[in-house]
Amino acid sequence: MSKKIVKVGDIECGSKELFLISGPCVIEEESIMMKTAEKLREVQERLKIKIIYKSSFTKDNRSSLSYYQGPGLIKGCEMLGKIKDQFGFPVLTDIHSHDQAAAAADVCDVLQIPAYLCMQSSLLVASAKTGRVINIKHGQFLAPDNMKHPVQKCIDSGNDQVILTERGYSFGYNDLIVDPRAFYHMNNIGYPVVFDVTHCVRKYGIPSSDKKGGAREFLPVLARAGVASGIDGMFIETHPNPETALCDAASQLCVTDLEEFLKPIIELHNVEVKYRD
Repeated sequence: MSKKIVKVGDIECGSKELFLISGPCVIEEESIMMKTAEKLREVQERLKIKIIYKSSFTKDNRSSLSYYQGPGLIKGCEMLGKIKDQFGFPVLTDIHSHDQAAAAADVCDVLQIPAYLCMQSSLLVASAKTGRVINIKHGQFLAPDNMKHPVQKCIDSGNDQVILTERGYSFGYNDLIVDPRAFYHMNNIGYPVVFDVTHCVRKYGIPSSDKKGGAREFLPVLARAGVASGIDGMFIETHPNPETALCDAASQLCVTDLEEFLKPIIELHNVEVKYRD
């Protein structure tokens, strides 16, 4: 099956070139956001990989109201706009309700639908009607081939600029697994497929500030498995100092380690593309 090419800025998602979605889990103070962007620009220039800068203005599904949720829609989009203007990255952020779509779309190139909300019709319709690219994350509760249904909701709303992101499937309590069959099924839907490797190693039910809240040691093997399975993009949350991150501290990758992490991933992707041809 041929796959649709979805353009984000000058990035052709779904082409033979691997692209990256990366940035801090949630928008923090400006110095952290800018330092991450500077390092990502270096990685982009040295490895010749196109990058979409990602960060959330609000994390609306945190397990406690006492945990940091982000600066909110207005301040968060101002920060993303500043990064976009200064560094030239396309930018991506989550939205959690239909009334956030238009304001986020004024700044962001990609609107992301959180995994828990991937079947919410009002959210998908509002996002699609902005005309922006929609990145729909695969719900932990949904068979991967059933992601065709939220895709169809976007198409029926007049927008076929869709990306699908795998981020693991619920396995027992508070754990996720990555089944490579998911990449096969989602590729067959016909839209670019991204692998969110950092969220797959979270240990839910444990605060992300706790070292036991993530299993970072599995990132390399999972990333290689995803690339070998024919994905189009990688999703890697990065932070200058993950241990002090205000969200997902146990799973984000240190941005200074990103370049070396990506080198074998890109090489493997190039081999996979030749095999596919």
